[in-house]
Amino acid sequence: MKPALAFRQPHYPSSWQALPNGEVIKKAIEQELAPWWQKFFGYHLIKLGALSSEIEIPDCTINHQVSISHKNSVSNVVGDIDDLPLQEHSVDVCLLSHALEFSLDPHHVVREANRVLIPNGYLVLTGFNPLSFAGLNRLLPYRRSKTPWNEHFFSPMRIKDWLHLMGFEILADQRCLHSSLAGKVSTNSLEQSWHKLAKNYLPALGSVYVIVAKKRVLPLTPIKPKWQIRSGFRPVKVPSLSTPRELADNKKTIRRNNTPQRR
Repeated sequence: MKPALAFRQPHYPSSWQALPNGEVIKKAIEQELAPWWQKFFGYHLIKLGALSSEIEIPDCTINHQVSISHKNSVSNVVGDIDDLPLQEHSVDVCLLSHALEFSLDPHHVVREANRVLIPNGYLVLTGFNPLSFAGLNRLLPYRRSKTPWNEHFFSPMRIKDWLHLMGFEILADQRCLHSSLAGKVSTNSLEQSWHKLAKNYLPALGSVYVIVAKKRVLPLTPIKPKWQIRSGFRPVKVPSLSTPRELADNKKTIRRNNTPQRR
């Protein structure tokens, strides 16, 4: 398995327009996440990365929403997503949309999001599925050098494995956009029929994955120690602690046992 740590600095896109069919991908992600925003409750929601900052979140009960990215006009806070300027256990919902593919250390990005999430907080991740029609573009030499095919795609199974190790509970693992995303995605009836057919019978081959996870923290139950009353001190009887009278009696007993008896 290829290590998650990148050996060069990835080129993070500044907006969805920098990706092929970026607007189509953005709208598909918003449609998949639309039913979930009403289920999240809390006080603070953060969007990590420039692409996450542009995701629209309608009908969400969390009013305070903050966008954090390295440099983006849409973001409220300028910072690195792998070193968040936030306190531990201070965020209710965290959105990571297509950030792991363009991160130098994606595993550390997930750990940082786990750090700022409160217990029972929600983590939403989206990304390109390598086992899909879009992932096949990485096998073509003339597309392998273009964005985003030149970056590292992580399978949903691997992402869920990271989340399980951190104690997350996977609530949803969805796929969308059964297309190669290399050419322009049309909206004709034939294309829509294919997407509907593939979503029903080939759900695992969706080019974009959407994972919703909940942070679980088991409370520590203190165990009372079982106190036992120690028995009193009893000195061990050794020859050095015997009295002179006891030593004399022991010698007589030994001499009597060694003396042959007369018949």
